[in-house]
Amino acid sequence: VKSRMEATGGLVSTPKALPYFVALSQILGLTVVAVTGAWLGLYRGGLAWESSLQFNVHPLCMVIGMVFLQGDALLVYRVFRNETKRTTKILHGLLHIFALIIALVGLVAVFDYHSKMNYADLYSLHSWCGLLIFILYFAQWLLGFSFFLFPGASFSLRNQYRPQHIFFGATLFVLSVGTTLLGIKEALLLGLSKKYSMFQPEGILANVLGLLLICFAVVVLYILTREGWVRPPRAEEQALSMDFKTLTEGDSPGSQ
Repeated sequence: VKSRMEATGGLVSTPKALPYFVALSQILGLTVVAVTGAWLGLYRGGLAWESSLQFNVHPLCMVIGMVFLQGDALLVYRVFRNETKRTTKILHGLLHIFALIIALVGLVAVFDYHSKMNYADLYSLHSWCGLLIFILYFAQWLLGFSFFLFPGASFSLRNQYRPQHIFFGATLFVLSVGTTLLGIKEALLLGLSKKYSMFQPEGILANVLGLLLICFAVVVLYILTREGWVRPPRAEEQALSMDFKTLTEGDSPGSQ
């Protein structure tokens, strides 16, 4: 049985607590999306593209794309522990591209709405951060595709770039959540003005949404930073690493 498992790469065991934290992250993420929709539906009139409600497409798309889907894309390597590396890479990249597309719809919605209403663009800290993060996120996706999915990248370049890719991926996720919080606060101040300090139901609901966003980010980051929850390399990946070490350092695979 042992030799058969070694021949097929074996099955990687899943840490006992990991599924519970992943489930918690999904409950929080879906709740964030649902509460965002409830806020826009109950207090902002709902969604539409050809009316004053077009603006509401923006926050919903950004929460779905830049927060929920981006967070899930980061968790792929923790959740899918027994799939091949290539399959996991493709799923990781697809989730990021879906997040980009949905976020782009949100950006088009807000710029188009501002144009129709003759409002100024890019004057707030939220808008500056949001546009910068979207551009950096797109650049991160392009670099990730070039290094890890495009067949021309060498094994050594991938190894050198991987730590930077992981760091900037987590950083952009945190910045996306922070920018979303800025957007919620800006919307409340513009929409409620002085009534915000009077504990209006809309303000309370939006504040709860902000807390849920923070909780989602904390759980995702906790999962990502637990060393014991990192996806271990499969047998064929370890063999590739050994071959690379042999070529670069002159060691033989059986020397240790």
